Amino acid sequence: MRVLVTGGAGYIGSHVVRLLVQRGDEVVVVDDLSNGDVARIGDLPLVRLDLADPSTIPALADAMRDHRVDAVIHFAARKRVDESVARPAWYYGQNVGSLANLLEAMEDAGVHRLVFSSSAAVYGATEGSAIDEDHATLPINPYGATKLIGEQLVESATAAFPLRATSLRYFNVAGAGWPELGDTAVLNLVPMVFERIDAGTSPLIFGDDYPTADGTCVRDFVHVLDLAEAHLAMLGHLDASEPGHVAVNVGTGTGSSVREVIEAIVRVAGADLEPEVRDRRAGDPPAVVADPGRIRELTGWSARLGLQDIVESAWASHLRLGATSRNPVV
Repeated sequence: MRVLVTGGAGYIGSHVVRLLVQRGDEVVVVDDLSNGDVARIGDLPLVRLDLADPSTIPALADAMRDHRVDAVIHFAARKRVDESVARPAWYYGQNVGSLANLLEAMEDAGVHRLVFSSSAAVYGATEGSAIDEDHATLPINPYGATKLIGEQLVESATAAFPLRATSLRYFNVAGAGWPELGDTAVLNLVPMVFERIDAGTSPLIFGDDYPTADGTCVRDFVHVLDLAEAHLAMLGHLDASEPGHVAVNVGTGTGSSVREVIEAIVRVAGADLEPEVRDRRAGDPPAVVADPGRIRELTGWSARLGLQDIVESAWASHLRLGATSRNPVV
């Protein structure tokens, strides 16, 4: 298969690119490298385009034709919640605009398979131990809203041309499939704890009085390599499907508490630090855990790697790459 991957030089995208190459697919990456790193993709063909700019649509369609692309996996997007709140109009232009431009190019080039990188942020403040795809989608920030609108846009496109598409709603992604491909953004729990360890300061727990087993928030952490394999599984599903759109959760179905995650990281790092408990943060639900039943039914995929795998691989990558505070890569 010949696959075009937008944002393929980023954290998650580069893992998918590597798996595609390993199984023998031909891959072309589209990335403006504003957050991605060309070292992640080696000597693969790279088309440098800003997908949010409508003037790039003809060049993008030409790239699809030139490389005889069969399918697209779309990661290129912004993902900082705080930034989306501060710059909502710009965020809509970046995330929704780039997807709209991509769909126009796909229709022009006759490419009819799309895997869209969405997010569990579409559910908003939903909480529980088995969040399935039928839960209400009520995003609470512009970032989550752009992902939900993206899903709606993709679904609308399937009625306009024979598009077979899927949206993958990620839960909490962490870990590294290969040390050189680890996450260098300090925005999520695991890298945030690494940053505290590097500084010799106690990791932070915001609230230990929630109605959970140890009083701290519970979340569903999925290894980035499992997530990458889910993309390939859904891409295979599209081969046998009719035109249309399906959204699927990607998670483990098992929750880990903030305290459990921190304790696992401290053990792996060999640090002698006790977590510091602070007041709750506004808006943090006690537990959010995916029900990944739909993707399992469609493809047979299920997560293979657990919390220890996530922490060990992330720490190995951290030691190799060093702690940085770059913007997130998607």
